[in-house]
Amino acid sequence: MKISKDCAVTLHYKVANTQGKMLEQSQEPIAYLHGGYGNIFPAVEEALQDQEAGFRATLDLTAEQAFGARDQALLQSIPKSEFPPGIKVGGQLEGRDANGNARAFTVLKIKGDQVFLDGNHPLAGQALRFSLQVLDVRAASEEEVAHGHVHGAHGHQH
Repeated sequence: MKISKDCAVTLHYKVANTQGKMLEQSQEPIAYLHGGYGNIFPAVEEALQDQEAGFRATLDLTAEQAFGARDQALLQSIPKSEFPPGIKVGGQLEGRDANGNARAFTVLKIKGDQVFLDGNHPLAGQALRFSLQVLDVRAASEEEVAHGHVHGAHGHQH
């Protein structure tokens, strides 16, 4: 079966920077719903269109095609008194950005009574090399299409 809109695609992937340093790789296969559901980078989805199980590719993604450019507006400074004890540099927590949207923040530094946070994805601003192997392609169920993601093995669990 060829990959097209409303297909469940199962794959293994590796992400490296453009110098070849491995940043992340799937330990277990992952599955996503193909066809513009926002479950995978659009550039990857475009490369997979009309491919089949067994297809392999290595794609060089610009920062904009991956996690986007760094957004200085996502840097915040908040009084340390607003955090629970034990907050550490490098720690991650969920908070709200300036528009009230839920976002993960990383603690950049703690200086005096201020905690400096970064709401950018840790890989924002970086070009990435995305390697993948398609393991399986199948038609998505009506429920998966309605929910906008793959269910079951390697997909979203309800």
